[in-house]
Amino acid sequence: MSMSDNPLLVLTAPGHKSIPLLAELRQRSTIAIGDSLRDFAGIAANAEIIFNWSGSLAPLRDLFLMSRRLRWIHSRSAGLEHSLFPELIESEVILTNGSGVFSPSLGEFALAAILYFAKDFRRMIRNQQAGRWEQFDVDMISGQTLGIVGYGSIGRAVAVRARALEMKVLGLRRQVPQESEEGPMIDCCFAPEQRLEMLSQCDSVVVTLPLTKETRGFIADPEFAVMKKTAVLVNVGRGPTIDEGAMIKALSEHRIRGAALDVFNQEPLPQGHPFYSLENVLLSPHCGDHTADWLDNAMRFFIAQLERFQRGDALLNVVDKTSGY
Repeated sequence: MSMSDNPLLVLTAPGHKSIPLLAELRQRSTIAIGDSLRDFAGIAANAEIIFNWSGSLAPLRDLFLMSRRLRWIHSRSAGLEHSLFPELIESEVILTNGSGVFSPSLGEFALAAILYFAKDFRRMIRNQQAGRWEQFDVDMISGQTLGIVGYGSIGRAVAVRARALEMKVLGLRRQVPQESEEGPMIDCCFAPEQRLEMLSQCDSVVVTLPLTKETRGFIADPEFAVMKKTAVLVNVGRGPTIDEGAMIKALSEHRIRGAALDVFNQEPLPQGHPFYSLENVLLSPHCGDHTADWLDNAMRFFIAQLERFQRGDALLNVVDKTSGY
């Protein structure tokens, strides 16, 4: 069977048709691009691969159900809330994601956010705009304790950078590794049920969790209750992993120092949302990893995966579909 008999289906969101490196991808496979079943009518039946570039869950599921010969789905995103559904979980189809592609830039974002609060850049900017010369004290993050909630690829990128700035690093992950496994990056590792113990020690907390039924609302009132009043919370994972109501209450009552948020329950964030007006919130519109080449990098990773698939080699980033990451 020729390459053209097995088209690669690229699912995009409406209006998101500009996909980089398409010419390079076309050299390796016959591709069809679209955002609805109508775009793939007549060809989905023979497809072995779906690349979920920016599509949403409903069209992906519809396409999956049409593609009876499907063997592999790749998600451009590391998050899988737009790629996982019961029929896929129960099937033999392999699911991979973009985990690791965006980690270095999110690691930098997390450290920038911690420094933003430590050096009180908002106060500097406010004074500069007011033409006010007002000296004030700033904090050193060297020697402070950073807690990483969800120690995966992004968490490791944060830890490497935090260690360079001489922070003590604590990690929380579902499976606590043997001491030698993580090397020198983490001073201490905690299990999910030990999160209150870990959070109470932290000067900064970076949340990198994927969104699953176990992680939804993972940081809520009990967690905010044990955090230091001087603690800074950074979320670069998924918005709903932190209870938004509990976070707004903690920030409004100054029970923590502040929060830097790149992800939200609802995106775009609605007009008039409290996060826009809270002085102790640094708000990034889910673009902490949008470097000039972020989409190119996502496509390059997929092309490398495609080459592995075509050679019959093991794929990278194979998702445990039952766990959701």
